[in-house]
Amino acid sequence: MTIGKRKLSVATIVIICLLIFMGVMAILVNTGTPLSDNKWLRILFGVSALNFTLRASIPLILGALSGILCERTGIINIGIEGMMLAGAFVAFVAKVATNSWDLMPSLAFGVVAALAIGAIMGLLLATLAIRYRMDQIIAGTVLIILASGFTAYLFQRDAVAQGKFSPVAIPVLGEIPVLGDVLFNNPPLTYTAIILVVVIQIALFYTRWGLRSRACGEQPRAADTVGINVNRYRYINTMLGGMLAALGGAFLVLEAVGQFQEGMTAGRGFISLAAMIFGNWMPLGAAGAALLFGYTQALQNELLLAGVTTIPRQFVSMIPYVVTIIAVSGFVGRVRAPAAEGKVYQTEGGTE
Repeated sequence: MTIGKRKLSVATIVIICLLIFMGVMAILVNTGTPLSDNKWLRILFGVSALNFTLRASIPLILGALSGILCERTGIINIGIEGMMLAGAFVAFVAKVATNSWDLMPSLAFGVVAALAIGAIMGLLLATLAIRYRMDQIIAGTVLIILASGFTAYLFQRDAVAQGKFSPVAIPVLGEIPVLGDVLFNNPPLTYTAIILVVVIQIALFYTRWGLRSRACGEQPRAADTVGINVNRYRYINTMLGGMLAALGGAFLVLEAVGQFQEGMTAGRGFISLAAMIFGNWMPLGAAGAALLFGYTQALQNELLLAGVTTIPRQFVSMIPYVVTIIAVSGFVGRVRAPAAEGKVYQTEGGTE
């Protein structure tokens, strides 16, 4: 059985070109060249915009990786938004409950709690999709409604989480102009997300687990024929995907904002799905798309901070969502989902 590696999609090539262009412009604008005197270029490519881009991209990257792990084995995960929101809420509750602990153990406990709820929600999605053969779009929607309802009902507005992860500069690398400030002076969860992109890219395309996972999403019958337990891989990968989505929610509470707010994921789960599709179900491509979408959020933030009034504030706030819609609608026909995505698989004996 041969499962070929995907070539770079048109969307991914476009993303790479845009990121290279942005990187070159950022270096020129932030290293004392004549371009640094231009107000609009400082807004578009200043270190502040780049830092915000990375921060805004991390939950999108983790959400996209979640979708990739699930959908590469054949399970559609529309519920990333719900998993992310549940992870944020549980991380907040765990942090509040351990405020009396030392800061790092308390934050670590919050991360572990978020990973646990993510695994549970992933297991619930897989059970509904595999055992009970529920339509996977509906199952994911159920998770979103469930998370939204429970977090709003259980949230205590007077609860306060004390402290969050602080940046950790990497020696030597952190001293590189521009890139050092942006890439090598970040809190732990940011580094974790970046490392996970590389790890999952390698694991999916260069390990036995990756080959078998992709086989379950492309040719489950052939995979079963050679002895691969298709539904077991689907259960495991969906739980791993749930953990990654919940980690994205934990990032918002334990590293970005420091507190929980109702509906604080604000559509990031759906933007993560767009990044996954835009990146052709490949970790590196999805990460690039997440950075692009994160940049649109940074641009929105920089325009508002700069007091730009020629464009109505409402239109500025729409930028990330409009770009997401354009990206998906423009490239959705040029990418290919896993062939067995969303299809329930039964063995010859009729058991799961």
